[in-house]
Amino acid sequence: MRVKLILALCTALLGFHADAFAADKPSRPNFVFLLVDDLRWNALGFMGDKIVQTPNLDRLAARSLVFDNCFVTTSICAVSRASFFTGQWMRRHGIGDFAKGLNGAAWENTYPGQLRSAGFRTGFIGKWGVGSAQETSAKSAAFDYWKGLPGQGGRLFIEPNDPTRTHKTAKFGNEALEFLGGCTKDKPFCLSLSFNAVHARDAEPREFEPDPRDEKLYEDVTIPVPKLATDEAFKRLPESVQKSEGRRRWGWRFDSPEKTQRILRDYYRLITGMDREVGRIVAELEKLGFADNTVIVFTADNGFALGDRGMADKWFMYEEDIRVPGFVFDPRLPKSAQGRRSPAMVLNVDFAPTLLELAGLPVPVVMQGRSLAPHLKGQPPKDWRTEFFYEHHSVAARIPMSEGVRTERWKYLRWIAETPVQEELYDLLADPLEERNLLGDAKHSALLAELRGKWERYGRELK
Repeated sequence: MRVKLILALCTALLGFHADAFAADKPSRPNFVFLLVDDLRWNALGFMGDKIVQTPNLDRLAARSLVFDNCFVTTSICAVSRASFFTGQWMRRHGIGDFAKGLNGAAWENTYPGQLRSAGFRTGFIGKWGVGSAQETSAKSAAFDYWKGLPGQGGRLFIEPNDPTRTHKTAKFGNEALEFLGGCTKDKPFCLSLSFNAVHARDAEPREFEPDPRDEKLYEDVTIPVPKLATDEAFKRLPESVQKSEGRRRWGWRFDSPEKTQRILRDYYRLITGMDREVGRIVAELEKLGFADNTVIVFTADNGFALGDRGMADKWFMYEEDIRVPGFVFDPRLPKSAQGRRSPAMVLNVDFAPTLLELAGLPVPVVMQGRSLAPHLKGQPPKDWRTEFFYEHHSVAARIPMSEGVRTERWKYLRWIAETPVQEELYDLLADPLEERNLLGDAKHSALLAELRGKWERYGRELK
């Protein structure tokens, strides 16, 4: 009898300790990954813009770790989105155009693929952007909830046959709430929402058509043009860049002061419309009881030139094209660790390994980015990067190919298709707008040789 009593007592104690351990063991977080299309890095309130209205993002950023030096490794949607998914540079993931998709082992090693395999409920909403329409449609089987769209996510922001005149941005917000309504606390989730704003509806009569609710915004405001929106800056560009797609689209949008203001106001209206949907999503997370355990990531697929250097859109290695906003909000961190800003050099390839580490999953060895989790904990690695390799090979017939190396101070840009090769060198500390090409300055010959060597080494090692 005493033996049975002792066994029963031991079993009870073991059960108590097991329950206590389970209670202490942190649950896996949920994720909401918000990606904006063609969003200029500083066109947000929390990034310094005094005109644009982004109250929801500003409040969220005030509780997040904001990365003030966030960049993409290739500034074009398909390539950059593939880098977000895979944590890889283009020369490894191989997505260099708009036709090729991510399949097989390549897909399995993406952050959505890894999370779903680990038991997460995954959803995708909005512009897919990686692969053909057929490739996009096939991805519906890779998610538990699928509202992905091919191409630019629709020819227009407001479909002419829609009597409700619901803007695509609001439609994506509605779908996000629908996804969250199907989630439960016993199964972690990851929602990837890819707004197709603020990308222009290229060559449409009104390229940046806003939500009807936002038509009156900014109508009495003159929005300042970028400092580099000058003929002088345009004339400093290589001839092939002057004749590129960027100049053609400049003519659509910025070749007169009146047209420029119409475009800038609509661009800001689209940003505010996107901000409203972010606010709805945050409110829904709170309503459903998910807010305390949901990590929110916010960033953009590339930067955007608003007339800088007489150009429109992105693609080139100049700061306005490669720089993006970025923050990570983790509500599980103590309040003392929230509301911070980091000067660390962060890349689009870092977000996939970050989500996996936060989920408690191993990072696939094929990923080339580095997790940002130590930065969130206030423990940035001492060996964190101070430079990165840039590459752009897409649509070479209309966009001059380029590569280069950006360090914390210097930028080396190489137009790789030019004969002879053309190069540019900038001191970002003394010349943050990249107006003075130092290539011919003998004082920098040793530095130039060093950066050429780094360009060659990165191009070889990142495959």
